[in-house]
Amino acid sequence: MRWSQMFIPTLRDDPAEADAAGHRLLLRAGYVRRLAAGHYSLLPLAVRVRARIIGIVREEMDRIGSQEMLLPELHPAEPWRRTGRWESIGAEMFRLRDRRGADLALGVTHEEIFTTVARELASYKRLPQRWYQFQTKFRDEPRPRGGLMRVREFTMKDAYSFDLDQAGLDAAFDAYRAAYLRVFARLGLPVRPVEASGGTMGGAESTEFMCPSPAGEDLIVYCGCGYAANVERATSRLPEAADGPGLPAPEAFATPGVRTIEDLASGFGAPGDRQVKTLVYLLDGVLTLVLLRGDHALNEQKLIDATGAAAVRPADAAEIQEALGALPGSLGAVGVTHLPVLADEALRGRRAMFTGANTDDVHLRGVDVDRDIPVGTWADLREVAAGEPCPRCGAPLQVEQAIEAGHIFKLGDRYSRALGAEVLDPGGARVPLVMGSYGIGIERAMAALAEVHHDERGLAWPPAVAPFQVVVTVAQTGDEAVTEAAESLYGALRAAGVDVIIDDRDERAGVKFRDAELTGIPVRVTVGRRGVAEGAAEVTVRGTGETGKVAFADLAGQVGALLADPA
Repeated sequence: MRWSQMFIPTLRDDPAEADAAGHRLLLRAGYVRRLAAGHYSLLPLAVRVRARIIGIVREEMDRIGSQEMLLPELHPAEPWRRTGRWESIGAEMFRLRDRRGADLALGVTHEEIFTTVARELASYKRLPQRWYQFQTKFRDEPRPRGGLMRVREFTMKDAYSFDLDQAGLDAAFDAYRAAYLRVFARLGLPVRPVEASGGTMGGAESTEFMCPSPAGEDLIVYCGCGYAANVERATSRLPEAADGPGLPAPEAFATPGVRTIEDLASGFGAPGDRQVKTLVYLLDGVLTLVLLRGDHALNEQKLIDATGAAAVRPADAAEIQEALGALPGSLGAVGVTHLPVLADEALRGRRAMFTGANTDDVHLRGVDVDRDIPVGTWADLREVAAGEPCPRCGAPLQVEQAIEAGHIFKLGDRYSRALGAEVLDPGGARVPLVMGSYGIGIERAMAALAEVHHDERGLAWPPAVAPFQVVVTVAQTGDEAVTEAAESLYGALRAAGVDVIIDDRDERAGVKFRDAELTGIPVRVTVGRRGVAEGAAEVTVRGTGETGKVAFADLAGQVGALLADPA
């Protein structure tokens, strides 16, 4: 390829729309352009990176015996209704109707659709099966951000396993987990496997592959002993709380002007770990009290996982006052019987606690949680904080931002039961298929790579994913001898199987050098007058900045060694 003929619209200045380093550089280096919020056009360089990522993922899927398919992007509502996800996914799903009035959806994911295909398996003798595809997904993100990180349409490699029993699923899950680790190693993307929430996918177990990055939208909790979990799943080993002397019954006391946990702690000797914090949420339209220790924060995904609610939002002040007779700051669950009450496990068995009295500017002391509060459901609802003891070893936990690069789920038989995907087992009984689901976002992987592999001069792609492995830079385009030597080296590299572009533009050498660095091509081969006289080219490695002279005759071999794929 010739730079002069390619569309590579590099920008001199940072675009105002970019909110992360990788996003900014993908725009500046001419890889992507924004069409609308959450919608990006991939330009030629990005398409080449995308193809390389897909190629690596495809090789690793094929290596474990997964078979490639391609299923529709536009789905009828019926299978989604049968699994209950037509309602539970909510506004994230793009819905429409055809000319006959039939309900349709753009695919958020493909569990339902792959399961309809799996209904043809019929017998255990055709198991196990492992299938995958590269297909566009559509999600109506309320807040698209981070360029390609969180968008409304994107390419997903989604894979599915179908087995007779749990042992088969466990084997498939382990195979995909190992394949994912190989994928990310080959891409040059550092990841940490962590325990994760199943979210709307469901299932008993799931693992996310998280790439540490300040641009990450997730938080992961980890310890040196090996424990690691998404904050939506993480737990910690809390020290046993010390309760004060109990009272025969809760005692009301005036708390004028108290609106926060801190107000009650500082003014009335009620430390946060002795308070019952009362939050009010609407869960699928049902007003619900959610209780936590005063010094703990709610993790909403844990609330969703504990209740299975599809529509979740905090109640507003008017809704709260109508239901409880008080405003936030004086709320409590003592004696409340007309609303469901969920409580975090950290409150179980606590005595001599403080909480609101459901009367403005009044609180209660001496609250015995088990005696005085009608808790309907206990669950792990709190968000773990840095420094809390590890649940395994007790050492202080660490928290860091990360990008979700992949997610794998043990689905069990949720989808197969709902959609009638059954096989005959060895005894002749009909049993539902046991399923797993395994996803990698392709453009998200590109965005994560851009966040991890860059410096102040631009992108710095690993050779395995770079749009071109080498750029041959013609330092003096008007010099016939330089041009001839550069063209000869360009041809020799192509003949050696190197993916190479020649920068033959009629531009100053400095402009070409800046563009080569900005676009992140791993190796730059510079051909200039002095080099031609010496019979050598200047070879610069983008990732390290190391530069050296290589004889023309040795160039192809030495460049090939620099680009060797560790896989």
